[in-house]
Amino acid sequence: MRHRHHTHCPGHHAPRRDEHGRGGHGRHGDFGGRGELMRGRRFSSEDLQLMLLGLLAGGDSHGYELIKALETRSEGAYVPSPGVIYPALTYVHELGLVEADVVGNKKSYRLSEEGRRYVQARQQRLDEMFQDLALLARKMKYLRGAMAEDGENPGGAWLPEFVEARRRLKRALLQKSDAPQEEQRRVAAILLRAAAEIEGTAAGAEGGPAARG
Repeated sequence: MRHRHHTHCPGHHAPRRDEHGRGGHGRHGDFGGRGELMRGRRFSSEDLQLMLLGLLAGGDSHGYELIKALETRSEGAYVPSPGVIYPALTYVHELGLVEADVVGNKKSYRLSEEGRRYVQARQQRLDEMFQDLALLARKMKYLRGAMAEDGENPGGAWLPEFVEARRRLKRALLQKSDAPQEEQRRVAAILLRAAAEIEGTAAGAEGGPAARG
């Protein structure tokens, strides 16, 4: 059974923005997910709508499949809830950008021709958002590896403060992974000074006055 979309007025196909310039449908404002985006921002409702349309450009999908696709692309860093995904799908459906087939108690969504034109006109923005998801995925992989490494403490030889210092350093570096070049230089200088101080302390312990005496 074909579920027909609602009629709509020509020229009103762009997702709405509120009085503050944020994208959204009614009260939904910014659409976050289970994973706060590591750079401290969330995708707006308009961003999410465009990403859903971009995913549908690859083939028909159910809402749950779209959630899993975003989770997979971001390695779990961005996982919108059903309470966020389905209102977004309803909205783009009302705009005529997607069509829906009802099979049992599920809807399968597909891009309409109008939706394809909408995506094509915004392809650059869509590519940028998917690149953001790929960056999140790389950060999540790095973070998981760092946390796993922190769990390796052979024989309990590391003091708790040593483990915490390593963890904080890794977390701080992770937050700077997409920093501007000037900030990267500043961080690199700090790390080089710290490394030199650590190496100097080690050298003093081996060849300092106490060792010579």
